[in-house]
Amino acid sequence: MDNVTSVASIERDAELMLRVRDGDETSFALLLEKHRNSVIHFLYRMVQNQAIAEELAQEVFLRVYRSRQTYEPTAKFTTWLFRITTHLALNHVRDRRKDKLHDSIDEKIEDGAPRQLPTREANVEERLLRDARLGEVRKAIEELPEKQRGAVLMHKYQEMEYSQIAAILGCSESAVKSLLFRAYESLRSSLRQFSPGGNGLKAS
Repeated sequence: MDNVTSVASIERDAELMLRVRDGDETSFALLLEKHRNSVIHFLYRMVQNQAIAEELAQEVFLRVYRSRQTYEPTAKFTTWLFRITTHLALNHVRDRRKDKLHDSIDEKIEDGAPRQLPTREANVEERLLRDARLGEVRKAIEELPEKQRGAVLMHKYQEMEYSQIAAILGCSESAVKSLLFRAYESLRSSLRQFSPGGNGLKAS
């Protein structure tokens, strides 16, 4: 059995995308419903702005739809999807860094709004401590180089394997491990006051 057939036979998402390729709009709606939230969540952690994350997610799925005629299930659908997602996210981050050189004051004002996502109720002290910790974690992740940041988000929050991250970033598994090692070392250093032993910030 060839690779295309084997992937299509075991993965529901690939089957749906093949139906989209054949003109089935309902299958595209199913893929959108299934993956939209995870794509937005990943993009939010990359760009730190909910509105921009949703806008980029629209572009992701627009590109998915436009690519339907050439789609072949040679890899997991999520690998293909997050390759598109990561490409757009990295481009946005790089463009934003260039813009900051020209408009840093406006950027600081815009970024002054709370970034934390809604969480369950807690008492004031617990909430303040948690928000401080989450704020520092997000700030530390945001300050990582783009590829390191993307690798951490895919590994830690999307729970992807090294092989899938490598396919998305277009590099070897050893390169992914190196990216993650450097990223987690930087995070451990930045967040030492919250996690003296480095727990929860290991690459594997």
